[in-house]
Amino acid sequence: MDSNSRGLSAARVNELLQQGKGNTQIENIGKTNREIIRENIFTYFNLMFFIMAILLVISGAWNSLTFLPVIICNALIGIFQGIKAKNILDRLKVLHQTTVTAIRDGEEKIVHVDKLVLGDVIVLSAGSQICADAVVLDGEISVNEALLTGEADEINKKSGDELMSGSFVVSGKCLAELTRVGQDSYISKLMLKAKKMPSSEQSEMVKSINKIVAFAGLIIIPVGILLFVQSFFIQGNSFAESVPSMVAALIGMIPEGLYLLLSITLGLSTIRLAKQKVMLHDMRSIETLARVDTICVDKTGTITDNSMLVADAVLSDGSKEPEALDYYVNLIADYIGCVPDDNITMHALEDYFPIRNSRTCLSFHSFSSKFKYSGVQFKDGTYLMGAPEFVLQDEYENYKDLINSYASVGLRVLCFASYFGGADGTSIIDENSDDLSVELPNGVLTGARTKPLVFILLQNPIRENAPATFAYFKKQGVNVKVISGDNPMTVSNVAANAGIENSDKYVDASTLDDGDIPAAVREYTVFGRVSPEQKQKIVKALKRDGHTVAMTGDGVNDILAMKDADCSVAMAAGSDAAVQAAQVVLMDDDFANMPKIVAEGRRNINNIERTATLFLVKNIFSLLLAVFSIINVVTYPLQPSQITMVSLFNIGIPGFFLAMEPNHKRIEGHFLIKVLLKAMPAALTDFLAIAALVVFGNTFGVDQVDVSVASTFLLAIVGFIILANICYPLNKYRLRVIGGCILGMILAAIIFNDLFSISHVSMKCAMLFVLFAIATEPFMRYLTMFFTFVEEKVQSNLAFTKDKRT
Repeated sequence: MDSNSRGLSAARVNELLQQGKGNTQIENIGKTNREIIRENIFTYFNLMFFIMAILLVISGAWNSLTFLPVIICNALIGIFQGIKAKNILDRLKVLHQTTVTAIRDGEEKIVHVDKLVLGDVIVLSAGSQICADAVVLDGEISVNEALLTGEADEINKKSGDELMSGSFVVSGKCLAELTRVGQDSYISKLMLKAKKMPSSEQSEMVKSINKIVAFAGLIIIPVGILLFVQSFFIQGNSFAESVPSMVAALIGMIPEGLYLLLSITLGLSTIRLAKQKVMLHDMRSIETLARVDTICVDKTGTITDNSMLVADAVLSDGSKEPEALDYYVNLIADYIGCVPDDNITMHALEDYFPIRNSRTCLSFHSFSSKFKYSGVQFKDGTYLMGAPEFVLQDEYENYKDLINSYASVGLRVLCFASYFGGADGTSIIDENSDDLSVELPNGVLTGARTKPLVFILLQNPIRENAPATFAYFKKQGVNVKVISGDNPMTVSNVAANAGIENSDKYVDASTLDDGDIPAAVREYTVFGRVSPEQKQKIVKALKRDGHTVAMTGDGVNDILAMKDADCSVAMAAGSDAAVQAAQVVLMDDDFANMPKIVAEGRRNINNIERTATLFLVKNIFSLLLAVFSIINVVTYPLQPSQITMVSLFNIGIPGFFLAMEPNHKRIEGHFLIKVLLKAMPAALTDFLAIAALVVFGNTFGVDQVDVSVASTFLLAIVGFIILANICYPLNKYRLRVIGGCILGMILAAIIFNDLFSISHVSMKCAMLFVLFAIATEPFMRYLTMFFTFVEEKVQSNLAFTKDKRT
């Protein structure tokens, strides 16, 4: 170490801290708990509900406040989910070391990482985490960058070399000067992007529900004002009569229980998946995953398990001559005894080549993912080990067929070679010379001389359940893209053995420029030699082609690609940052759980789609009836409590129980279009039947209270018809749900008749009710046939347009 380095003075440190050049770590950049609570309470619809509640209290219609519990539950669940998401992002961090040794005024001092400043000189030794970007001043260390690259990289760093924040020191000791601190450091910039909350929903279902709610919010004020004006001023009804009828129309137009049902359904799915050792950071991610048509996976840990073993070692000509092989086995054993790499590849080599340490190691370079090799210098020679195409360079073509023959059966090939100089300006020596020792290279081996000695054949066992998992995705029409840092031919063969479709279409990503990636993602299934930067570009290219993409990852280098994907999946054994950034975490690292998640997502979408149809029936009907009442200057026939009762037994209770039912039907079509067209027959039937009942009631002098009660049960009958239709084909479970809701509604109308404004009706009203009730079934049947035809045409046109655009 350079003992003359005095580092910064205390005065200079204070000056830099005041200038904002300290190593302040990123904390919370999102909303506070108070902001989340305020956003969920002070909403547009909550304001509308609050005003309606005040008006109802003033008018004395206390039994019309039955909608309030649903509104309160909606707000509480929204607050809970928002705070939970915030806490997850707040825990997202990569730097775990809190203190570091810094040189201040010529002395070593223990300093908190937040108190470091730009230009500080720090001491790094084995076990230290690099807390800010730096450059080595003096000394030499071996750095593990696995947290950043996703691979167990150990790179030798000498004076002048740059150090990236977030990596660890494996061995050695050095002095380093901080060059970028705080938010300017590499790891801080990455965390800023990772912590950034998405500005828009990714889920199509949630987008559709938001559109429904936004439309309702746009029309309720003018409709409400017009209803009150025509009832109070034109018809001359009292304030106590006008307010409840207006509120009933507005409540019917707002899907107040849809968010609640969505939250409860997704919450129950979270619990079910937790029992399967799947953790969800974002409950809506399971719906997105159910719509995924492309999933990006790595070879190791997904297709294969995380273990590795040496299958064989052969000479460079493919033979296994015993004496020569024994000599090189001893040489390789000494080699791995010198390299301090600590990863599954090195563990496999150590098991196959027991360390002997019979040779003296002069110097070494740990494996680098950038250069794809490691190196050791002995007295009698210098040797390299790594990916054949990187170690052999121009000589690779001479051995390509042999290497590919091993890769074609799923083996990963390492090349152990003699090095005779040439890289980094080192002189090339004659391989026949007595002195074979040459300085180790430290960079790309362009122009270097190497001679292959042994090819080491490695393999990862394919996970036992991998073929069944990928067969499931194939059956469901989900494309799989394999993204790996290994030889593309090796990865291709492993993918083929796992049953991945089109696994023979592979490419070496190191040969691709950024402009080549969009075409490559359309043509190839397997991407080998993928750099960390290319992962994000592959995901973006797939999304630009209109695909819904899921990305699996386990390293910090995967985070940005995971954030860009529609759904991100992490293995729990990966880095903490990747686990916290992912929407879905497989706690047992078993990719075979993915079909369960997809099935759970399909259960949610299909069942919520059915329930959303029921809600839209009420919303569309209420809007049409409100407009009809305004135009014809008649009192809106329903009361808020009656709307609540019908919603409870036609929508809320059946929707909840139907959401529990398994439903693995493939997701097709657009959510909003499907639910709108499915809701139209019942909504139109409701509107026409009740509008006719109102007209006939006024014509024959039927009391307004009687018309209101008859309208309630007419609305309920149509509701149960549409409920039966969307439950088709009926089974015992569905019949029990429908039968239970019918019985429950009858009992509620009898027992809580005052609460729900239910009273006896006149004979004239009863006769009208029976007449229109009978007419609803055939009318709705023919409307259903018509809108089913329209839906098929619309969905086919949309699918054709998407395929053409893609």
